[in-house]
Amino acid sequence: MTIDIESLSLRELGALVAAAEQRKALITTRRPAAAVRRLLKAAAAEAGYTIEELFGDEAAETAAPARKPARRKTSKVAAKYRDPEYKRLTWTGRGRMPRWLAHKVSMGHKVTDFLIPGLAKPTAGKTSSIGKRTVIKKA
Repeated sequence: MTIDIESLSLRELGALVAAAEQRKALITTRRPAAAVRRLLKAAAAEAGYTIEELFGDEAAETAAPARKPARRKTSKVAAKYRDPEYKRLTWTGRGRMPRWLAHKVSMGHKVTDFLIPGLAKPTAGKTSSIGKRTVIKKA
């Protein structure tokens, strides 16, 4: 929700501030949802019920939202390619080719011209034979 504050009149701004203060007071005074959930579970267990029996299966699913799986951290990789004119422009050889290198390649240079000497070997090309025709000579 976005509100264009510049277009609001003085009366509308005052109403917005009052509504925001009311909402802030409500949020700060109420208990956290996890605490209320624990109280409800305890009260249901004391009466001999479970939350699922009282509120249905949807209550158990919506009570605790599923977490997304954590992203695997990728390790840092040393740069393989460097622009000789601007030393700060580097590329590891992974992912899309950067614009500076793509421009140089389109101008007629080879990617291997920009390898960092002594540190890098050219990135291996795809070696998959799927979809390629092969000719087998019989002797």
